[in-house]
Amino acid sequence: MQDNVVLSVIDTKKSKLKRRLIAELYRAESRTISQLAGLLHTSVPSTTNLIDELSSEHWVRGVGTGNAQFGRKPSLFALDPSRYINIVADITVHDIQLRAMNLANEIVEELDVNLGLDLSDNFLTVLREPLEQLAQLLGTRDVQIIGVGVSMPGLVDPKRSVNHTYPNLNGPGVSLSQLFHSIFRAPVYLINDSQAMIVGEHRFGLAQGKNHVMSVNIDWGVGLGVIVDGTIFQGGGGFAGELGHIQMKSEGGELCHCGKVGCLDTLASASALIQRARTGLQTGAVSLLAEENLDNLTIETIIAKASLGDVFSIDLLSDIGSELGRGLATAVHLFNPELIIVNGVLAKAEKAIIRPIEQAIAKYCLPNYRDNLTIEQSNLDGMAKLYGTQAYVLQNLLEQELIP
Repeated sequence: MQDNVVLSVIDTKKSKLKRRLIAELYRAESRTISQLAGLLHTSVPSTTNLIDELSSEHWVRGVGTGNAQFGRKPSLFALDPSRYINIVADITVHDIQLRAMNLANEIVEELDVNLGLDLSDNFLTVLREPLEQLAQLLGTRDVQIIGVGVSMPGLVDPKRSVNHTYPNLNGPGVSLSQLFHSIFRAPVYLINDSQAMIVGEHRFGLAQGKNHVMSVNIDWGVGLGVIVDGTIFQGGGGFAGELGHIQMKSEGGELCHCGKVGCLDTLASASALIQRARTGLQTGAVSLLAEENLDNLTIETIIAKASLGDVFSIDLLSDIGSELGRGLATAVHLFNPELIIVNGVLAKAEKAIIRPIEQAIAKYCLPNYRDNLTIEQSNLDGMAKLYGTQAYVLQNLLEQELIP
């Protein structure tokens, strides 16, 4: 009996060390055994045994040798991308990206779905077919699905797997989480899209190594992801970061889809930009955009015309950036970040949107808040949400001791 208890304690400790090793390799990409032993506070022989076991289970593999000042070059180890994958779904109001990603953050299968998030009762019914299609594609591969991550806009409660903004996703009958689980047979984790972005930026982007960062997601709504003391800030119910619903214009403002008037979403989102462009053109604005079909006007078209010097398009982007900067000034005073990362569809406008944000923050923030603050466009080429959702899934799987 006593021997069994001792063995149980040893196995528990070993499993904990394995999870820490996997987490470190996911963060750092590759390490030597000596480096891992130092990080895990264990001996080199013990770490070698862990590596051997994880290699036999297809979690870890050798990836060459590192540098050495003297003597033999040490072997490098990284996560093995061949066996284990996560399903990552980016659900937006205009489409859905379904991705199967391995432990090297590589996409092994992908499926784009022309289905926008809405409040209809048949949304989950329509979604089932592409999910089953992706499952069939993966069925031809020698892989094991270990988790599912879903990022989406709205008031997402990650603990209860509930989206309060879209109640049709929560049942009764089959919920969004239950649908994914029934098809992929793996734990499912929901996260707000802007929070997924800041996780991606903190793990793999401009926010690496920084403790106080905000990532503004300028999409069809305006969201905010926040890192405080090196940790994602989700709030009591998981709802932190709904920047788009702070009231900016109480008198004469437009009605927001949330039911309030004058929200930042009505002034500084991608949908607000499209609406302003259409209204201006319909009232006689002189612009290169007049050549376009108003019903099919896109963000990319407006940005392209602005880059050609179209004054109307430039002014539209400048106005959006100014309103966004005014809203962000409130968040700057609350969180005192060292960096703001611009993400989302409007980030493609680059300096055309960043300059007016900078000017508005300079105007509306106290000087001390601006002294050490920089504003930059994301360098992850639109992948921040996918990377962040993948990292969020792996973090939860490790913390809940579901792998290895």
